[in-house]
Amino acid sequence: MKKLILILFLGGLMMTGLSAKTAFVYFSATGTTEHMAKNAAEAMGADLFEIQPVHKYTAADLDWRDKKSLSSIKCNDPKSRPAIANKIDISGYDTVVVCYPIWWAYAPKIVYTFVESQNWNGKKLITLCTSGGSGLGRSGSDLAKFAKGADFKGGKDFTRGSGADVKKYIEGLLK
Repeated sequence: MKKLILILFLGGLMMTGLSAKTAFVYFSATGTTEHMAKNAAEAMGADLFEIQPVHKYTAADLDWRDKKSLSSIKCNDPKSRPAIANKIDISGYDTVVVCYPIWWAYAPKIVYTFVESQNWNGKKLITLCTSGGSGLGRSGSDLAKFAKGADFKGGKDFTRGSGADVKKYIEGLLK
């Protein structure tokens, strides 16, 4: 009887994902990436964390046509690392999926702030983006360079697609 209880308990742990915990961490200035990340995390039964900037971006800040907009200035400065208002701890996770919009072919600089602030040793990193047209490009592999110790599994643009699509993609990467 004890063996049966132990087997059921271990099987339950595996089915609930406790044996390999996944976190989705996202930054979203307009809500598009937030929507994708929430749907994906729900489909995977994963935990969800938002990267919250100290300075909330306004529509004027996000105007990519204005070379003096805040996002244009930050994206053109390779050393820019905007401050994060909240603390996110990924220490209890095996896999971390970082979700972000594409700004000027890269992840927003605040995502670099997050990635550089974490201990990635022994963790799998997957990147997902939303984009108005340029796609993932090399943004995922570029972020992975700053995630020292991470096992970068890959990334993809999920501007269009369901949580189930994301789940299928991630499960394929983790096989």
